[in-house]
Amino acid sequence: MIETQATVTGLDGAYALVEASQGGCGRCHEKGGCGGNNAAQLFCHGPRHFRVLNPLNAQVGDRVAIGVPDGAVSRSVLLLYVLPLLLLIFGAMLGGWISAFSGSRDAGALLGALCGGGTAWFLVRYLQHRSAASPRFQPVIRQRL
Repeated sequence: MIETQATVTGLDGAYALVEASQGGCGRCHEKGGCGGNNAAQLFCHGPRHFRVLNPLNAQVGDRVAIGVPDGAVSRSVLLLYVLPLLLLIFGAMLGGWISAFSGSRDAGALLGALCGGGTAWFLVRYLQHRSAASPRFQPVIRQRL
């Protein structure tokens, strides 16, 4: 489980709105750390705000430890980066192969890539929407600090 510390800034039913001063697990400079926070600093400065499950009924102002379940991050990476890339390449190859018989291979590859990318967009939206409600993939307050 990847964990980080945050402060509860608001409540929303079974969820808490939290502000994390740092992103990721905090192991950026340690051996085995991914350095993801270093890359995130290029695009996003300052605190980050999240909506997380609140099974401990933490109150506004509480310092808490937030955990992201194992597998949630890698599943998101596969879903958002790898799946669209594979479908785009597959679509381009299929379109190029089908249109090779008519002589306009490049146009067919472009059309196939667009179809593969469009299919990936709809598929990713469907899969993300389906897994968004699952507690297996949602960040959760693990403990009060």
